[in-house]
Amino acid sequence: MKYGRTLRRIFLLINLPASCLFLSIMWGCAPNAQFVLLADPDGTVGEIVVETQKGAQVVDQANYETQVRDPHAAPSMPTLLSAQNIEKRYGAVMQALPAKPVHFMLYFDGVSARLSPESRQLIPNILETIQKRQSRDISVVGHADRTGSEAFNRALSENRAQTVSAMLIAAGIPAEDIEVTSHGENNPLIATADNVPEPRNRRVEVTVR
Repeated sequence: MKYGRTLRRIFLLINLPASCLFLSIMWGCAPNAQFVLLADPDGTVGEIVVETQKGAQVVDQANYETQVRDPHAAPSMPTLLSAQNIEKRYGAVMQALPAKPVHFMLYFDGVSARLSPESRQLIPNILETIQKRQSRDISVVGHADRTGSEAFNRALSENRAQTVSAMLIAAGIPAEDIEVTSHGENNPLIATADNVPEPRNRRVEVTVR
């Protein structure tokens, strides 16, 4: 992600995990750009390459920063920033970033579209998350294991997704805020041979953004 004005003659090549955080701050009209790499909440760290006409610098460690003080100079050697400095410099920017999506996994009884009792108890948590985030971007994705034919599992995964969507709508979530899709047996959590039952693949994934 890039904040502020683009500094001329600076090129960024970014290779990051989807949820890895990258910050670039441009300070007014001064020819000074700062690039800081932060880790994911799970500790995953990506990589950034900051390049000018005079050279390039790779940052691949969390909380390290490189600076470009002049568009005709090479980026500085990466230096470690303390948590206090990161908060002081970039706290306001980090607060403005979109919240990370929240994921829920719901499972089903056997070869059916009936939620397991444990998963049914998660519905209030999903509703509370939607309300707290005031979300209007909810995805509901149905899946099946490889028990039965591909056509049967495609229909079953759609029914599972529709079951969960209907429960959210019945609780007051607008239908237009929910995107319903299904993958049949084609996107398993656990790979199996054909006609092998796997309860963990009988699921619906709900994502609240």
